[in-house]
Amino acid sequence: MADIIYTLEGGVYLNITNKCPCNCAFCIRSKGDAVGSAEDLWFDNEPDFDEIKNAVDAFDFSNVNEAVFCGYGEPTNAYENLIKTAKYLKQINPDIKLRINTNGLSDLINNKPTAKEICSAIDVISVSLNDSNSEKYDKITRNIFPGKAYDAMLKFTRECVKCGNEVHMTVVDVINKEDIEKCREICEGIGAKFICRSFARGR
Repeated sequence: MADIIYTLEGGVYLNITNKCPCNCAFCIRSKGDAVGSAEDLWFDNEPDFDEIKNAVDAFDFSNVNEAVFCGYGEPTNAYENLIKTAKYLKQINPDIKLRINTNGLSDLINNKPTAKEICSAIDVISVSLNDSNSEKYDKITRNIFPGKAYDAMLKFTRECVKCGNEVHMTVVDVINKEDIEKCREICEGIGAKFICRSFARGR
């Protein structure tokens, strides 16, 4: 079994699926089989909730301030396990702050509106904006929903903002400075916090 929980630069992360509708040009998965304390983040078989729960129980979350759903897959591809795990973590440590790093395509992945339920279980929503328009977004993410993924991602993000959660939108500095600034404007127009991540650092 691959690592479900790992640490990186002092943070605690949950790797609950390897499935993802994107194949981003800059994805950290292309750099190796693991990051941080993990030995392997690739599952032979996708974990069920009992396996995730066992991993949570084996890790001491009592003094963990924040945990992040972010591994070698899109967390909302394991939607039911995501929500169950978030609720279970809150039972173990009511003060823990939960964050999800997501591509924002959960509504398309799960064929239903998901922002409200995700925001009820998770405190901080970090959405990968990636680029400044649909055509460029499709090119860099190589997603399975070309032509509609970008608008779906923006809609999901707006719904999260409406829920009152802390919402981030991120880009990686592999795009040009002009597009980074356009992305900043899009993000601020939605009401989210803009973050430009470093490709060199892998974060």
